[in-house]
Amino acid sequence: MKISLLQKVMMQEDLNFLLTNRIPRLAATRFMGWFSQIQSPWLTRCAIGVWRLFTDLDLSEAKEQRFNSLQACFTRELKPGARTVDTSPHVMSSPCDAIVGECGEVQGRTVFQAKGFPYSTTDLFGATQDPSVFEDGVFVTLRLTSAMYHRFHAPDDLALEHLTFISGDTWNVNPIALKRVERLFCKNERAVIRAKTTDGHPLAIVPVAAVLVASLRLRFLSVLLHNGYTGPTEFPLQTSYQRGDELGWFQHGSTIIVFAPNGFGLAPGISTGQRIKMGQALLTKPV
Repeated sequence: MKISLLQKVMMQEDLNFLLTNRIPRLAATRFMGWFSQIQSPWLTRCAIGVWRLFTDLDLSEAKEQRFNSLQACFTRELKPGARTVDTSPHVMSSPCDAIVGECGEVQGRTVFQAKGFPYSTTDLFGATQDPSVFEDGVFVTLRLTSAMYHRFHAPDDLALEHLTFISGDTWNVNPIALKRVERLFCKNERAVIRAKTTDGHPLAIVPVAAVLVASLRLRFLSVLLHNGYTGPTEFPLQTSYQRGDELGWFQHGSTIIVFAPNGFGLAPGISTGQRIKMGQALLTKPV
């Protein structure tokens, strides 16, 4: 019996989902954390070679070209001038390199991770955070693939006010999983960073962990947030950053969801599936 193209695609999606989700996700993530920190130039070169077989990894923009560990490659810095930050006062720039996922208006407190899969900002932000300021606002989901630049930056001149760390699972956050696992972002480990721009607009930046990546290093914290972390989960902040300043990095690659209040809009060209670079215009500010 002949298999249709649609059936082939579905079979490939099933296999992808099984290989990346129906495994001991937390154990695999901890193993990857351990493996990526092994200090061995030879082993690192081999691992990068295998990595390149499955991704579009491009290290031409990297500040360093030789790495002693896989983690050093994951968290690489870029050469000076590799990214241009849009400095227009009328826009907010992208905090990271990414593929744009679901984006658009927040419907009350409801947003979408994929078509037909809504979740609530109340669930995403957690019990200690009040997301009401973002009701009927705007959101953009930014997915960082494993091959991308993994550092993220301030999208505007910001005063950071609070961070909440929420422990959770490590489901894959690729489009296949987002179409199958309800409220996935609300189940995964994440951090909720609350801030205010210098012109008075509230902002939330929510880095979400995924399988093989559950470690988040933030410039303004002295601790590494990861799936074995057992310390405080609420962090009052009093730190300011200028647009384009580095805020932190993922140890592998994951997702960042940006929330802005009513009156903001998507910058021209921002739509689902669009590739975007750090510093490119992401949102427009109220007139």
